[in-house]
Amino acid sequence: MSLSGCLGCGERCSPRKSQESQSNDGTDCRSSPDRKGDASMVIALAGNANVGKSAVFNQLTGVDQILGNWPGKTVERAEGILQYKGRKIRIIDLPGIYSFSTYSLEELVSRDFIALEKPDIVVNVVDASALERNLFFTLQLLELEAPLILALNQVDLMEKRGIHVDIEKLSKALGVPVVPMVAIKGKGVTELTEEIVKLAGRRALPSAVESGIKSNLKYGKEVEERIERLSRLLNGIKINYPRRWVAIKLLEKDEEITKLVAGMDGSLVSAASDLAKELEEMHGESSNVIISAERYHVAEEIARSAQSIGVEGVSITDRLDAVALHPVLGYLSILAVIGGLLVWTFVIGAKISELLVEALSPIEQLEPVVSGPLGDILWNGAFAGLVAGLTLVIPYVLPFYIILAFIEDSGYLTRISVMLDQGMHKMGLHGKAIIPLILGYGCNVPACFACRIMETPKQKLLAAFLVTMIPCTARTVVILGLVAAFVNIWWAMALYVFDILLIILLGRIAFKAVPGDSVGLIMEMPKYHVPSAKVVLKQTWARTKSLLWVVFPAYIIGSAALQAVYAAGWLNPVNDLLSPITVSWLGLPSAVGILLIFGLVRKELTILMLAVIFQTTNFAAVLSPVQLIVLALVTMIYIPCLAVILCLAKEFGWKKTAAITVFEVVFAILLGGIAFRLLAPFL
Repeated sequence: MSLSGCLGCGERCSPRKSQESQSNDGTDCRSSPDRKGDASMVIALAGNANVGKSAVFNQLTGVDQILGNWPGKTVERAEGILQYKGRKIRIIDLPGIYSFSTYSLEELVSRDFIALEKPDIVVNVVDASALERNLFFTLQLLELEAPLILALNQVDLMEKRGIHVDIEKLSKALGVPVVPMVAIKGKGVTELTEEIVKLAGRRALPSAVESGIKSNLKYGKEVEERIERLSRLLNGIKINYPRRWVAIKLLEKDEEITKLVAGMDGSLVSAASDLAKELEEMHGESSNVIISAERYHVAEEIARSAQSIGVEGVSITDRLDAVALHPVLGYLSILAVIGGLLVWTFVIGAKISELLVEALSPIEQLEPVVSGPLGDILWNGAFAGLVAGLTLVIPYVLPFYIILAFIEDSGYLTRISVMLDQGMHKMGLHGKAIIPLILGYGCNVPACFACRIMETPKQKLLAAFLVTMIPCTARTVVILGLVAAFVNIWWAMALYVFDILLIILLGRIAFKAVPGDSVGLIMEMPKYHVPSAKVVLKQTWARTKSLLWVVFPAYIIGSAALQAVYAAGWLNPVNDLLSPITVSWLGLPSAVGILLIFGLVRKELTILMLAVIFQTTNFAAVLSPVQLIVLALVTMIYIPCLAVILCLAKEFGWKKTAAITVFEVVFAILLGGIAFRLLAPFL
C-alpha cells in the first residue's frame, strides 16, 4: 500500500499501521489533538475539477490560507481556517479528481485522506448544470461512508440552461444534506457553514434505514450479490477502510487495495477474483467497467428523479465553442489569443520597464555608503539584482499573469488544453500541460511549480523539462535586444519558431527515454463566464508571490557573488578558461565567455554585461550578425537561471536538476557551434 501523510501524527503511515495502533491503544489519528491543532473540526472539500471547489474554499477561508505539498508527494495542498460562531474549523482543499482509482497521485492522496484521516465532514462540491456526471464521484464518496454534504454549486448557470433541481428530492435520494450555491458570488456560503456545524454536531450521517436510501443506492442484482458475499468474507480481517468499499475495490481489481488485502489474507483475493470473473462472464466486460456502468446508472436515475428540464435555446457557451473547438477556427483562435497575450505583455512590459529604469536610475547613480570592493559587491551587485528583479517582474510578468488569469477564469484556457491534447500526447503529456508551458513565457519559476497539475511523476518531470526550454521574458529581452535590434525581426522570429520545434522534438525523445507511466486526460469544460476581478487578482498574486520568494533572493545573492568575482579580478582567467568553447567552437570573442556564467544568474545580464565589457550598446559594432544570432541562440536554450535551478531542486531533487542543467548547457553549446558553421557562409 502506498504511504500517505498522517495529518495527526505527522508521520507517514499505511492503513495497516494505523489500524494496528488503533487496536493496541484504542485511539486513532482522528482523536489526536495534534491532528487538528486548536481547530474544533476538520472539513475536506472534494469534487471534480472545474466545479468551483476553489471558489468555495476561498469563500470559506478568505485570506487565511496555507499552500504547500502533501507529505512525501508533489501534489499541491491548500488548507485554511474558518472562524464561525466561536468555532475554529480547518478546511482542507483536496485535488480535483473524477474517481477514486489509483491512476494518479491526486486520486490516491484524496482517497487516503478521506478514508484514513477521517475528516469530520466531506463537502462534495458538484456542478449543478452537470449533475449526473458529477454524481458518479458522489457515489464513490458514499461508498467510503464519508460524512457528506453536497454543495450544489453554479445553480445560476444551471437555471440559465433551463434546468431545475428539487433540492429535497436530491437530498432524500442521496441521504445527505444538499446546499445550493453560487460560490463565486458568495451565495449559499452561510447556509453551507450552518450545515457543516449541524452535521458535525450529530457526528454521523443518518443511518441508511432512517434516511430511506438503502435501496436507492444499491447496484444491479448480480453485482450486489457479489459485493455482499465478499463483504461477509471481509468480516474476518481488520482493515481501516469500509468493508463494502473494499469489496467493491477488490471486484474492480484495484491494485493498491488488492495488495493490501493479499498481505492479510490471500484467499480473499482469490475469492474476489473468482467473483469478478463471474461478473465478466455474465456481462462480457471487465469487472471495473461493469461497476462503473452501475454507478453511472444509479447517478442517472438520481439525477433524472431530481431534475426537470425546460425549453432551452442555444447557449452562449455552445455558440462560442462552435468556434473555440472547431478543427480549423479553434487553432486560429489559440494562435490569436496566445500571440495577443505575448504581444500585449511585451508592448506594455517594455513601456513599464522603461519608466521603472528611469525612476531607479538616480538611485543607482548614488555613491554607495560603504566604499571599496565591499561597497561594489553590495551596491553594484545586490542592489543591481534587486533592480533587475523589479524591472523584470513588474513590467513583464505581472501583465502576463493578469491576462492569463483572465483567460483561465473565463473558461477558455480549458478549451486550449482540449484542442492541444492530441498533439501533447506525442510528448507523453496531455493538453493540461499547455498551462505551465504558457506560464513559462512569463517566467519559468512559477511555470515549474505549475507542473504539479500533471498526474504522474513522469509527466511532471517531462513538463518541467520542457518549461525550462520556453523563452521567458528575460530570454526574450536578450533575443529582442541582440537579434531583433541589430540583425532583423525575422531572425528573432526564426529563433522562436526553432525553439518551439526543438521543444516538440526533445519532448518526444524524453518521453521515450524517461521511465514511468503517462496517463490520459479527462477534463471537465466549464461554462464561459465573465471573469471575476477578485479571482483574477488572487490568482495573479498567488503566482507572483511564489516567483518573488525564489527570484529576488536568487537575483540579489547571485548578482553580489558575480560582482565579487569581478572585484577579485577573476574575469580574464574565466574568459581564458572558456575560450576553447567561446572562441574555437562558438566563434565568439573571448571576452564573451564570462557572459555564460553571468547568464546562469539572470539571462538579461547577458546584455547588461555585454554593454559593460565593450563599453557600447551598439552591439553591431563589436559583433557580427552571425555572432549575435549564435549568442542569442545559446542564451535561449541553456538552463534559464539560478532561480529555476533552485525551483527544480525543490520539486524534483538535485540529481534530476543536475541532469537537466548539464544537458541543456551542453546541448546549447553544441547547437551554437553548429549554427555558427551553418550561418557563417550566408551572413
